[in-house]
Amino acid sequence: MIVVATDDFELYHEAVGELRERGVSFTTVRPDEELPDGTRVVISAPTDKLSVDGVDHVVVHADAARHGVEEALASLRGSEGRTVVGVDPGPRPGIAVLVGDVVVAAFHVPITDAVEVVHREIEDTPDAVVRVGDGDRLQSAKLINELQDVRVEMVDETGTTPYLGTGARGMGDVLAAVNIARLEGDPVDRREIEPTRGELQRIKNESREQSADNRTIDEALARRVAAGELTIEEALATHRDGSDEEKLD
Repeated sequence: MIVVATDDFELYHEAVGELRERGVSFTTVRPDEELPDGTRVVISAPTDKLSVDGVDHVVVHADAARHGVEEALASLRGSEGRTVVGVDPGPRPGIAVLVGDVVVAAFHVPITDAVEVVHREIEDTPDAVVRVGDGDRLQSAKLINELQDVRVEMVDETGTTPYLGTGARGMGDVLAAVNIARLEGDPVDRREIEPTRGELQRIKNESREQSADNRTIDEALARRVAAGELTIEEALATHRDGSDEEKLD
């Protein structure tokens, strides 16, 4: 059983919420109270004065409560296992975080937020590995090239997207990320991609769709977007600034 033993109200609130969300059996006590029979893991704050013998003790700040709960659950399972992050690349990548064989977190975020999410999830986890699917060439290259100081593997994602039944719409990218995380890939530091004419045209079409004034970026800017140097929004701003300068001339 997990016991939350803290006088830190914020940690209490966050940890209890995380445990309830996962359907985990737990109880709470004050730090100066005796631990109940059956206690296997205790969660407390650094400010709590707590003497714990014979059980695992997770000390965590309130803003890292989720990671503390995951550590406590890993302790209950008997072994943490390796942290593996699977990424199904695309405009909104699916991201799945596995500890051992257990999925502990999942995300579906814009491509601009994906690297930050991955880095946050593997913080203080020195042996973590990030596995990125190879399906969307441009987006996977962007992610791989921006992921620094972490082991990255590129995975053949063929067959990783499952059939989605009724009510499961929108879950495909996340479930694919889970499957990608479970497949060993080839270690990679960078992925250099020469965009095809079709990929460049797709970027130009997206720029027109996102532009408030029906503006379409040129091929040079589209190549910079494909290389991950610019977002489409930044490319539109650059194109707009260049057009304004030409008018002044």
